[in-house]
Amino acid sequence: MNIGQLCNRNPITVRRSDELLEAAQLMRSKHIGYLVVVEPDVADQSLRPVGVLTDRDIVVSVVARESDVRALRVGDVMTQQPVTIEAAAPLEKALREMRRIGVRRLPVVGQRGELTGVLSLDEVLEVIAGQLQNVAGSIRNERVIEGSLRP
Repeated sequence: MNIGQLCNRNPITVRRSDELLEAAQLMRSKHIGYLVVVEPDVADQSLRPVGVLTDRDIVVSVVARESDVRALRVGDVMTQQPVTIEAAAPLEKALREMRRIGVRRLPVVGQRGELTGVLSLDEVLEVIAGQLQNVAGSIRNERVIEGSLRP
């Protein structure tokens, strides 16, 4: 299974020039803790990820330091140059990368670097849980079938 089949294809995005307070309010209204910071590519009008902003970034860099949130922009707090994963990459590669850099989410990009989605461990766990259900169902059905064939 590749990342493009698994990721959320409707990522919520902001620009580095957006007000940080508005980004935080967007997170609250969408019930998410992760935004991809994008800039448009003038050549093809696609959106390129240039950073990510998490609720943790806001807490650690702004709230804990008692900074004035109204004076800050997304670009002041975001993680720049995010690690991304290509949509065609296998799940195993994404999981290795997430583990290497210690994150739960990765922006997903197309062949030209354009944003196509976000992969989170939530989606990965959902797939793994479904696969485990299939394994458990196979074991359960094996017993049922054997019991009916050999009473």
